[in-house]
Amino acid sequence: MSRPSRPSSESPARSGPARHLLRPAVWVLCLSPIAKMAVDGVTGRLGANPIEALLNRLGFWTITWLALSLAATPAKELFGWTAPVRVRRLLGLFAFAYAVLHFAFYVCVDKFFDWRTIGVDLTKRPFIMVGFATLLALLPLAWTSTDGWVRRLGYARWKRLHRLVYAAAGLAVIHFLWRVKADHRRPLAFAFVFGLLLAVRIPGWLRARARSRAASGRTGRELEGA
Repeated sequence: MSRPSRPSSESPARSGPARHLLRPAVWVLCLSPIAKMAVDGVTGRLGANPIEALLNRLGFWTITWLALSLAATPAKELFGWTAPVRVRRLLGLFAFAYAVLHFAFYVCVDKFFDWRTIGVDLTKRPFIMVGFATLLALLPLAWTSTDGWVRRLGYARWKRLHRLVYAAAGLAVIHFLWRVKADHRRPLAFAFVFGLLLAVRIPGWLRARARSRAASGRTGRELEGA
């Protein structure tokens, strides 16, 4: 879902206490929307249609954590910020967790396990089909997010696989856009953010490809001359 953080050259003395508080802070940040939903549900602050409100909130936070996880590398490349990179994987996993909760709430509460209706939705209603495709795209990224999977797949193949996250982001935006009835400002804002993040990454990918081709060319010439 996101590239595992490489070992930092900072020593514990230089990193300071803020670094050790970063991951707990992300946990608190990412769990706070769930707590807010629970409080609003108990106090009756979810509006006239609480099920729809909760579905919308879970979907919104899914795409929010996904955007923040994708912003980590551009933040480092453009501004030299290393802190987001250290929690990039955690943010990506929270995005997947919220996506699972979003779908589970739809199945268990909105449709109350009405598998016939769910089957019709997944095959006839485009915005639900796209939403489910988003979840399926995030699944292999979450599954292979560990360092062990990086070693199994090899870093180059693992990195290519995890570029699928941009396809997942695009599908999430389409799902959001098709779900809302009238106000398209939020999904369009996310579309702009994801497009900008992708545009920032493309030059680096092209440079890496050029270096790889140059290295392959040198290797080929060395073999020919051997």
